Amino acid sequence: MKILKKLFGNLNLDINSLVDDVVTTDEERKSLKIKLKQVILDAESSAQEQITRRWESDNKAGWLPANIRPLTLAFLIISTVLLVFIDSGTINFNVEERWVSLLEITLLTTVGAYFGSRGFEKIKKK
Repeated sequence: MKILKKLFGNLNLDINSLVDDVVTTDEERKSLKIKLKQVILDAESSAQEQITRRWESDNKAGWLPANIRPLTLAFLIISTVLLVFIDSGTINFNVEERWVSLLEITLLTTVGAYFGSRGFEKIKKK
C-alpha cells in the first residue's frame, strides 16, 4: 500500500470502500478484500526484491559499481559535516538554503535506502 501511495501521491486508495462499491454479497466482499491486500503485499515484496537483485548485480560488476553507494554515502555525510562547521561560523562562507535542502533530502534518501536495504537483505538471508 505504501508503494502505491508513493506512486499515486495523495490519491485515496481505500480498498474497503472500493470493494463495497463493486461487490454486493458479504462473501464476495471479504474474498475480494483479502485478494486485493495480498496483491498489494506481493507488489511491495516484488519491488524490494528487484532492488536487492539490482544491487547484487552491481556488486558483481566490478569495483566502481560495488562501491558507488558506500562512496556516495560517505561523500554526503562528509558534505553534511562540512556544512555544519560552515554554518557554525568556523569558516566564513555563505551556503544558500536551496543547496542545504537538496543535500538534506539526498542524504536522508541515501541513508534510508542504504541501511534499509541492508537490513532487508540480512532478514531475507535468515
